[in-house]
Amino acid sequence: MTTSEYQVTGMTCGHCEAAVRGEVAKISGVDDVQVSAQTGRLVVSAGAPVSDADVIAAVDEAGYAASRV
Repeated sequence: MTTSEYQVTGMTCGHCEAAVRGEVAKISGVDDVQVSAQTGRLVVSAGAPVSDADVIAAVDEAGYAASRV
């Protein structure tokens, strides 16, 4: 299991968290997504390494910006 952490900007509420969680969860191989609007943190757990570009693109699709921590 690999875990990657990202900083997400622009999230303000539970709806924001749900939007990010939903898009990132669509990535093949992702097992768990934890996201907090309060801290701006996104933690992605997967059975095999997931591309940072794929995660950042998914967050972008949800309407936010992300960078690897």
